[in-house]
Amino acid sequence: MTTGRARGAGGNQTFIRDQMKSFILERGLKAGDPLPNEQDLMVQLGVGRHPLREAMKALQAVGIIEIRHGFGTYVGEVTLEALEDGLAFKMSQSMKGDLRDVQNVLEVRQAIEVGLADDVVAHFSQVGFDELEPIVARMESKAADGLYFPDEDWAFHQALYESLGNSLVIDLLSVFWRTFAQVDARLPGARYTPSDAAGWHRDLLDALKSGRPEDFARSMKDHFVGIHTRLGE
Repeated sequence: MTTGRARGAGGNQTFIRDQMKSFILERGLKAGDPLPNEQDLMVQLGVGRHPLREAMKALQAVGIIEIRHGFGTYVGEVTLEALEDGLAFKMSQSMKGDLRDVQNVLEVRQAIEVGLADDVVAHFSQVGFDELEPIVARMESKAADGLYFPDEDWAFHQALYESLGNSLVIDLLSVFWRTFAQVDARLPGARYTPSDAAGWHRDLLDALKSGRPEDFARSMKDHFVGIHTRLGE
């Protein structure tokens, strides 16, 4: 860890945060591993107690460290909570303007889901569709009663990607899902019907069963049409 005295970094929050991140990375520390106590960090960094504490609070806010009062400071388990909070705020702001941030979130989610078409089709061509079929059947049952089905909707998309073994994909999609859900009821334009939504998911499943990634990718794009229409696109 570089000493801060030579660099005059007593009040340099960026310097302190960067040094703490370097310390964790260079030593290969994992979530839950202990970090030096406050006094040792002040000496190693050459900084005062106040700037150090402020920097540590900032690192804690994004999950890089965890401060356990009375026990010490530990490497944190970084989550996407900060990203989710930021996106939710930007989308709420966008609702009062041109909806650009809402459109951006939708486009990123669509890019991920369409882009994974090859992997999804390859996987389900091997394992079959027993997990997905009952989910779509529940969607159709609720749609027949005029009901929307957010739980089944998320369960379907989660099942598509969870088996690929990339937890970051699921984390990102869940962030996009939850932030979009917060503004969905306030979007302009007529909302698609439950029958429309159930039909899109049946089409997705049929395209998946075809074994052709291009069909699945096209069906996934169609799945987003109803929301794009509400945004005036």
